[in-house]
Amino acid sequence: MTTFWTIWISVITLGLIIGCFFLLRWALANKTGVPEGESMGHAFDGIEEINNQLPRWWTILFYITIVWGFIYLALYPGLGAYQGLLGWKSSNQGVLSLEESAQARADAKEEGLLVEYDRELDKAADVYDPIFEEYAKVPVEELVNDPEAVKIGQRLFLQNCAQCHGSDARGANVGFPNLTDDDWLYGGSGAKIKETLMLGRRPIMPAWIDAMGEQGIKETVAYVLSLSGREQEPEMTALIDAGKARFMVCAACHGMDGKGNQMLGAPNLTDNVWLYGSTEQSVTDTLTYGRNGVMPSFKKTLGDDKIHVVATYVYSLSH
Repeated sequence: MTTFWTIWISVITLGLIIGCFFLLRWALANKTGVPEGESMGHAFDGIEEINNQLPRWWTILFYITIVWGFIYLALYPGLGAYQGLLGWKSSNQGVLSLEESAQARADAKEEGLLVEYDRELDKAADVYDPIFEEYAKVPVEELVNDPEAVKIGQRLFLQNCAQCHGSDARGANVGFPNLTDDDWLYGGSGAKIKETLMLGRRPIMPAWIDAMGEQGIKETVAYVLSLSGREQEPEMTALIDAGKARFMVCAACHGMDGKGNQMLGAPNLTDNVWLYGSTEQSVTDTLTYGRNGVMPSFKKTLGDDKIHVVATYVYSLSH
């Protein structure tokens, strides 16, 4: 914060507190000329105004609040760039990455600063880390039978995964997998789900327009659509046959039968589960331009033990 704004905030804040003090002193002073306890000469509806001082207890409390205001402003940040005598902060401001956040936490501890957000994290870790450690000792396939663990995993999922996969885990939009079915690009076992969360995924479907040309794309699309058992018009037979020959280059990832390869994250093309859409145009776009999805790693965000519980919840959705 600039010097100008620090001065601006300080003058207004301190000025208001000092103003309250003088206002109180003015209210306590008897400037009416009427002795205390005597009538002010005003009466309405049988009620007469008497010249009485403010209640003593109220006055004392007002003084206490003024003194406390100065003490608070001296101890805690509140006057622009002034950080306070205690070195207290609500959080580490200005961090843009997990690495910067971790470094800021370490620096704050080394300098003896009181960062409230860091203290809350430490307090939560003391309480909850032992619980997650115990959950992590149980295999996902067994932990799924613990309703409390699944509920905790669901809450972590809603906080970290629902933005892409939706609150119901069915995929928030095109390109985000539905986690409630039994169709998995990399495998649906507890270990594979946990691996995906730990390491992230970066599948790449290359663009084939340069290698195949528009006619080749059209032929391959016709064959790919036929793999999922769709009825095709008789005039499409020639296109499908030509596409089958071209599919040889696709078989390196998707397999000769088009059933995919979970080692590579290549999808099964023989079912009716389509990540980017099942229309002819969608499949044409996929072959023409390629696809580059990204599933980020949550290892640094959640840690091993919490990921184990999230994996348990995701596993429960399709098992």
